[in-house]
Amino acid sequence: MLKKKSLGQHFLRDGSALRKIAEAGHLSPEDTVLEVGPGEGALTELLLARAGKVIAVEKDDRLIPILQQKFASEIALGKLSLIHADILDVSPSAYGLEPRAYSVVANIPYYITGALIRKFLESEHQPSAMVLLVQKEVARRIVAHDSKESILSISVKAYGTPRYLDTVKAGAFSPPPKVDSAIIAIEGISKKFFEEIDEKRFFELLKKGFAHPRKLLSSNLGVPAENLLACGIAEKARPENLSIDDWKNLSSFLANS
Repeated sequence: MLKKKSLGQHFLRDGSALRKIAEAGHLSPEDTVLEVGPGEGALTELLLARAGKVIAVEKDDRLIPILQQKFASEIALGKLSLIHADILDVSPSAYGLEPRAYSVVANIPYYITGALIRKFLESEHQPSAMVLLVQKEVARRIVAHDSKESILSISVKAYGTPRYLDTVKAGAFSPPPKVDSAIIAIEGISKKFFEEIDEKRFFELLKKGFAHPRKLLSSNLGVPAENLLACGIAEKARPENLSIDDWKNLSSFLANS
């Protein structure tokens, strides 16, 4: 089948990589998993062998009949729900998914990575964990591989714990993308981080702080250096130097000052 360029389709063919993604979900027969973009069903098959229920959401209408035929028995048994939709347009609650009572597993097009992560982490119906195949450099930024935080890494860490699991070379896909990919897991997802600080204000502060990443944080925020020192943050710190706890302390201090 010809791939739709508009959907950024790169089907993963490598069996070892597919198994690593499925295994990273730590699924059991009691679990429900939401698969985004099942494609031709290679990963779907492995998820069905592990989870009690799979909900697969596919945007490409040409793939729906292929999946329906391939998994006819699983659909008939209610083990697989196949949904033709754009995952970015539908709330998890529309699929009957309760907060932190399901996992997300996805080999997603690069162009929706940020939007998809934000959608599920910010949702009132968060998954308990996410296992994603994303562009390698994005994965490295999420886990702050070079020990320098970014607005992306802090945004993810406010909701869960990201882990870089493995690199997947471009040749593992058909057609191969121009860059390598990586498997990441975001585990322990919740909104506990925001029990004592306001979620919206936190992200407003974060965006302001990273407005000019190479500038000093005090300059970006327009606050006196002593405010940073009061939170245990170095006077000449840049936004990339702050940990998730530093941002939390700063957000709380500024909200109460």
